[in-house]
Amino acid sequence: MSSTPHLPDPRENKMGIMPVGKLLFTMAAPMILSMLVQALYNVVDTLYVSRIYEDAHQTDRLMAAMSLAFPIQNLQIGFSTGIGVGVNALLSKSLGEGNRERANQAAGNGIFLTLIITVLFMAFGLFGARPYYSMMSDDQLIVDSGTTYTSICCLLTLGVFVSILCERLLQATGRTFYTMITQGTGAIINIILDPVFIFMFDMGIAGAAVATVVGQFCAASLGIYFNLKKNPDVQLGIRYVRPRKEAIRPILTVGIPSTIMVAIGSVMNLAMTAILNTFQAVKVAAVGVFGTYFKLQSFFFMPLFGLNNATISIVAFNYGARKKERITKTLKLAVVTAMGFMLAGLAVFMALPDVLLGLFEPSEDFLAIGIPALRIICLHFPLAAIGISLGASFQALGNGIYSTIVSLCRQMFALIPAAWLLSLAGDVGLVWWSFPIAEVVSAAVSVFFFWRIYRQKIKPL
Repeated sequence: MSSTPHLPDPRENKMGIMPVGKLLFTMAAPMILSMLVQALYNVVDTLYVSRIYEDAHQTDRLMAAMSLAFPIQNLQIGFSTGIGVGVNALLSKSLGEGNRERANQAAGNGIFLTLIITVLFMAFGLFGARPYYSMMSDDQLIVDSGTTYTSICCLLTLGVFVSILCERLLQATGRTFYTMITQGTGAIINIILDPVFIFMFDMGIAGAAVATVVGQFCAASLGIYFNLKKNPDVQLGIRYVRPRKEAIRPILTVGIPSTIMVAIGSVMNLAMTAILNTFQAVKVAAVGVFGTYFKLQSFFFMPLFGLNNATISIVAFNYGARKKERITKTLKLAVVTAMGFMLAGLAVFMALPDVLLGLFEPSEDFLAIGIPALRIICLHFPLAAIGISLGASFQALGNGIYSTIVSLCRQMFALIPAAWLLSLAGDVGLVWWSFPIAEVVSAAVSVFFFWRIYRQKIKPL
């Protein structure tokens, strides 16, 4: 662009002057709403897929295929979110300091990194999807349907990467209303197109994938438009896309730990699938239940992540502006709000597991395993609220490595060993207790790291 508009004085930016409670909820509400819509369309995808076959056991196999797609989709979200979080933190901090040039470099180098990762996922869609499914299952229906779904999502992955980056640019400047529009529009389009492609065009599980990527590209198009027309704090000129060490390094410093956290989640999913596959008599149902749980829990975790996104932007901005009181108020309010979300989730999972699972046309084996599983796993929700909320401060203040360590403790060093040890008893129901066990460990580590970062970075302000 030929001209650069005046960057507002950080003392005039709403993230530095608006009352903290109003600011957090004003910024978080659109993201929470859009995240709820995202969670809805993830579940709707699976709901429609579960109705492709009339036989309940075939449905269980499709559910298992969708479950195995989750780690790959999780990696897509992880890489795109990692870049976005890194850009968000650097851009918010730069705006807080009044550094216009560095803010623009953060946005441009985020685009550069996004294009590189997009190419890598396209390559996986071409060459890696079928070997992955063949490694994870010996059931031909699971392999064929899963390969079809995952290949389409990876080959057309550009939409999800661009949409998430654009949303992070809007979040970093406090324009979260537009992120609600982009995410909401993409999700609604996906929900509308699911039955059209799956049933009217008779595309089956491929139709679910096509509907997903069409929705993502619509969200990406809106995100580009809003950043060009409604986000004057950030300039997307070509000259800013050229890779610069002084921009890429801080983006990756914060973003890589965030990506690793999600990658760890994918590894955890694969390891848990391997453990559940040892229960030969019920392995298809157990794997399906595991994947379905992650779809359902997103109704409570996704809003929590929306709250976290707003928290990161506010804390990063006020750290750059050296406003200690606003940082601490934001974090306290975020923890209390997160706890409310997760207590609601605990109540729903405890009271209605049969209703939740019954939405997916399950077999009797699926229900027998799934009902107790949901009631056990949800016990870790309140502790997760603490760990995830405090983790926002790690990313916002440039200590993303703390988040990585917490995730490693939760999903690798605690959950997987606990699940494996419990599986040795020969009862699949015991495996689910690994989730509450792991969350106790990770919450303790989160509190310890927050105490350290508070003393080192927040208290001296």
